[in-house]
Amino acid sequence: MKVHWTDTAEEHLDAIHDYIALDSPAYAKRMVDRLTRRSMQIADYPLSGHRVPEYDMEQIREIIEGSRRVKSPNSS
Repeated sequence: MKVHWTDTAEEHLDAIHDYIALDSPAYAKRMVDRLTRRSMQIADYPLSGHRVPEYDMEQIREIIEGSRRVKSPNSS
């Protein structure tokens, strides 16, 4: 499965980075890297994580990283 980041998701990732970078640019980069790696987990293991509660569909999953949620529709 290939992960595609929507424009909105990229904007959210940028906003997360910018907010954290106010206190720690190094930690902001690490957080973005962690979130990006978690999205790769979805690509490698599409059924990993939990169902997204507001959709309750098998093919839409979420993975939690800290207080942030990475979700992706599953193409399987």
